[in-house]
Amino acid sequence: MIMRVLGVSLMLLAVGAFSAAGQDATIKIDIERTIGAIDPMIYGGFIEHMGRCIYGGIYDPGNPLSDEDGFRKDTLQAVRDLQMPIIRWPGGNFSSGYHWMDGIGPREKRPARVELAWGSVESNQIGTDEYLAWCRKVGTEPYICVNLGTGSWEEARAWVEYCNRPKGTYYADLRVQNGHEEPYGVKYWGLGNEIDGPWQMGYKNAEDYSKFALEAAKLMKWMDNKIQLIASGSSHFGADWMEWNRTVLETLRDQIDFISLHTYVGSRGNYLEFMAQPVNVDRRIERTAALIEETRLRHNIQKPIYIAFDEYNVWHRANAQFEVPYVFEDALVVAGFLNSFVRHADSVKMANMAQVVNVLAPIHVEERGLYLHTIYFALQLFARHCHGNALDIFVKSPTFDAAGFKGVPYLDVSAAYDPAKKQLVIAAVNRHPEQALSTRIVNQTGALKDQAKVYELFHEDLKAANSFDGAPVQPVEKTTSCQADGLTYTFPPHSFSLIVAEVE
Repeated sequence: MIMRVLGVSLMLLAVGAFSAAGQDATIKIDIERTIGAIDPMIYGGFIEHMGRCIYGGIYDPGNPLSDEDGFRKDTLQAVRDLQMPIIRWPGGNFSSGYHWMDGIGPREKRPARVELAWGSVESNQIGTDEYLAWCRKVGTEPYICVNLGTGSWEEARAWVEYCNRPKGTYYADLRVQNGHEEPYGVKYWGLGNEIDGPWQMGYKNAEDYSKFALEAAKLMKWMDNKIQLIASGSSHFGADWMEWNRTVLETLRDQIDFISLHTYVGSRGNYLEFMAQPVNVDRRIERTAALIEETRLRHNIQKPIYIAFDEYNVWHRANAQFEVPYVFEDALVVAGFLNSFVRHADSVKMANMAQVVNVLAPIHVEERGLYLHTIYFALQLFARHCHGNALDIFVKSPTFDAAGFKGVPYLDVSAAYDPAKKQLVIAAVNRHPEQALSTRIVNQTGALKDQAKVYELFHEDLKAANSFDGAPVQPVEKTTSCQADGLTYTFPPHSFSLIVAEVE
């Protein structure tokens, strides 16, 4: 079948089930057929005042593993190794009840507050200045989500002033008084979180949210016209999710730079149904991208509006602290999310794995140290290697049906070409639970060098997990031979492989 998304054709020729002897697949690649530039911000993260993410994960004063500011040094290094270019804060649901002035000034004077989103007590020991200091230590761009639940327009505007204005005004001088002479220059600001959800403090319908967010956006941009704003798109798959996004885009079209999407998925015991979940990610992106284009065409809007997929992950089997013991198969689904973001590089310009530490996270931290969950390596491989231009590729693959998903390719693929490095990257998830998939990869422009690197994430046991006792799930690096016009590679069953080849 041929699927057209915003004028770009992604050709997926699907064939039937495997024969007894196995069924070959084909990938055809032309480095001149591009979808769009891959924004590194699609490899971003998210930290929220939830469970042990901030306190005990990022901030642990008094622990010998922490630095002079109380930040865990091992966590800092693990996040740096993920190469996350942007990290969202302070929530999440938490942001809808958070008043930022509680978290500035001398720590001993900061109030402890009952936190209603997650049923805890917020000490406010980590606030704006500490978050921004941590971002600088990591080497990442900050992204602040303002409170449009229980908060006000003035509160949002003042937060921008505190962060971004030079001294000489009230809130900027308050920042200077707190020891930070120079403005932070925070560029990315979210206009609330999941306001379409009844679980949210300050839940509103689409019209009320849009009108409220419009006034906040105006004030925030009047304070600093260099900032970029992310509207709160629909956070669920209810019947009206597209209408919510249409209303938000229609009302906020002149103020926003992004609209957000959130998706969490989980396994209900059916492996193939779990593997097919990223199909919904494709659908959600494509339908939202179409709404964006409809709005821009109707109103002759010249500036782009992009999608920020600023919460996504696998969420199941969580304990009371929202900590998930991720297993190998979860990493395959995360790779599927990332394949989708790359395939839609023309419309998705930011994505934030939720979260970074302990809570629904790739990094598990305890007092004694940390270990890396299986999903860490899927994100790390993409962030390290998959850059440049996303490619519009042809994939011929056997398919499967699972629950409401029909004709899902066993081979889930994205590809990128970095012209600066002359490097071709092919990211492939073989979703088949039992059979390897021998695949002919055809290179249609330029000549491949005679060897390619392969980074493979595979384990025989789909339920294999990493822990303090060992890390059986880690990528293995190897090489494979190429011809000028391509290569043949056998993707192991239930695996994620990333092939890096040089083009002459």
